[in-house]
Amino acid sequence: MVKHLFRRLKPLLKPLMVVVLALVLVFGSADGAWAAAGGRMGGGSFRAPAPRMSPTPRTYAPGGGGGYYPGGGFGFPFLFPFIGIGGGFGGLFTLLIFIAIANVVVRGFRGATAGDDYAAPAGSNPPVAVTKLQVGLLAEARALQDDLNRLATTADTGTSQGLAKLLQETTLALLRHPDYWAYAASEGKQTRLLSAEQEFNRYTLSARSRFSEETISNVNNQITQAEPKALLTGDSDQFPGEYILATVVVATQGKLDLPEIYSSDNLRQALNQIGAVSGENLLAVEVLWTPQKSGDTLSADELVAQYPELKLI
Repeated sequence: MVKHLFRRLKPLLKPLMVVVLALVLVFGSADGAWAAAGGRMGGGSFRAPAPRMSPTPRTYAPGGGGGYYPGGGFGFPFLFPFIGIGGGFGGLFTLLIFIAIANVVVRGFRGATAGDDYAAPAGSNPPVAVTKLQVGLLAEARALQDDLNRLATTADTGTSQGLAKLLQETTLALLRHPDYWAYAASEGKQTRLLSAEQEFNRYTLSARSRFSEETISNVNNQITQAEPKALLTGDSDQFPGEYILATVVVATQGKLDLPEIYSSDNLRQALNQIGAVSGENLLAVEVLWTPQKSGDTLSADELVAQYPELKLI
């Protein structure tokens, strides 16, 4: 009976052991032995964009007889002979009614023929793409840490133009080290503006929670710096460093479909797509990297334990 039960459970033992090992590695990092200090920079806003309405051209009636109507484009004196409007108070009242009716008709016609930009109200809920891209690089790419640390102290993270420049500079820094790309992963979700901030925070908090501490931060032009805590005795000898990890989280209006990362070509395509996001459509961006201190690196054990979603490329 016991032997038969063991035979039935045997196929499940191997995947169960893998899950248990992963949980031990991840939750065993709570003492800080598996975590390194990280850096963070970015910012943004998830406010609804103002509707873009085309200005209405001013139209004048032919014949020079006044007839200016700023919204409707009708030359009313030119039409009066055809509808038989007389003078006096009654004629004026009829004129006002006619103007009101014409205004409704014209607005309805424009609403039916105009695009979504005209029809969308200020409190609209447009589509938003929230995307996370992770890149694990070999330790030889130490210049990347210097580039990111420099950006963290100089980038303008309080304006949309500054955030767009930060995104471009970060993707360029990553694209300059293709020989050192080792691991990568992409993840994204198409959502709506009202729920985009929640998805964005979910990605960033997941990355930040894996740092032992944040030793440099520049978010919405609020800069803070701190010295990383010293490693526990023997840590650096026990786990020789091999990797640096950078994470880019982007929220943009419209669609941003990154490819699944299986090769260097996929990663290059993803970096180019993220770097090409315009400042007009960019809602928020955060760049996170670990270890933050120049020269520090992650061991292979640390990388596997903290970031099991990464794929070898």
